[in-house]
Amino acid sequence: MFDLIALRHATHTIRPLIPATAQYAWPRLAERLGCEVWVKHENHAPTGAFKVRGGLLYVQGLLKRKPNVTGLVTATRGNHGQSLATAARNAGLPIIVVVPLGNSQEKNAAMRAMGAQLIEYGQDFDEARTEAARQAEQHGYESVPAFHPDLILGVATYALELLEAVPDLKTVYVPIGMGSGICGLIQTRDLLGLKTEIVGVVSEHADAYAQSVEQGKIITTETANTFADGMACRIPLPEAFEIIRNGAARIVRVSEHDIASAIRIFHEDTHNTAEGAGAAGLAALVKERCQQRGHKVAVILSGANIDREMFGRVLGGM
Repeated sequence: MFDLIALRHATHTIRPLIPATAQYAWPRLAERLGCEVWVKHENHAPTGAFKVRGGLLYVQGLLKRKPNVTGLVTATRGNHGQSLATAARNAGLPIIVVVPLGNSQEKNAAMRAMGAQLIEYGQDFDEARTEAARQAEQHGYESVPAFHPDLILGVATYALELLEAVPDLKTVYVPIGMGSGICGLIQTRDLLGLKTEIVGVVSEHADAYAQSVEQGKIITTETANTFADGMACRIPLPEAFEIIRNGAARIVRVSEHDIASAIRIFHEDTHNTAEGAGAAGLAALVKERCQQRGHKVAVILSGANIDREMFGRVLGGM
C-alpha cells in the first residue's frame, strides 16, 4: 500500500489542516478493566471523526492526477461524507453526497453545512452507493470510493501518531466499517516492525467482515441493522478483506447492548462523547478484559457524531 516515507510525508501534508489528536491513558478505565487503557481521540478531529484525514489527502492526490475534475460524488453514512465535503470545499469543488433514507439527521446537517448537495436514497449504504455511481455519470463528476490507497494512507496517520507515542502496546481494538481505519493501522504496525496485535470489531448485526474472515471468502449479509452506523457494512470490499484476513489477530463481535454500555463508560470515565462505531473498540475490550488484565492496550475512539436524541437514549440506559 505505502511505505514509511510516504506515511510521514502524508502526516506532514495534512498537519496544517488536521492537528494531531491526543492519546490518553485514563485512570478510571484502568480501574474498571484491570489494564492500562489508552484512548486514541479521533473524536477530537475537526469533523469529529478520523475520516477527515483521508478525504483531504485523497482530494489533493486526485487533483494532481486529474486537474480537470469538475466535481465529486460519494456515498456515506456520514463521517466519510463529512471528510469529502470538507476536502471539496477546501479545493473549491462541488460535491454530491448520497446517504441512505433515515440517515443521521445531524450528520446530514453537518454535510450540508460543509457545502454538500445531499441526496437521500436507498435502505442502506450499499443501495446509496449505487445511486452515487449514477449521479457521478449523470453530472460528469468524479466518483469517490469508500476505500482507496490515498484514503487509507490519510487515515493511517492516526495510527502512526498512536504507535509512536505509546510504545509496547499489546493490543489495539479498532472498529471495522468499510475497512480503511483498520487497514491503515495494520500497515503502520507492520512498517514500524511492531508485534502489537490488531483486533477488529464489528456489530453482531453487521458482521459480514467477521463471517468473511472466518470462512476465508467474501460473505455478504442481507442486512446491517445496527445503530452504530459507521459499522453498518453488509458487503465487504475484497481489498480490505485481504488486508484484514492477513493482518488482524481476530475480529470480535459486539452487541447493541455492549456498544451502548461502552458509550456510557466513555461518558462516565472520560467525559468524552462516542458514536456507536467510536465506542465499539472499548466494547470489545470490555468483552475481553480478563485476557487483557495487566497489559497495555489501546482503543480507537473513531468518532463522536451521534445524534442528540440517540445519545440521550443511550445515556438513559437504552
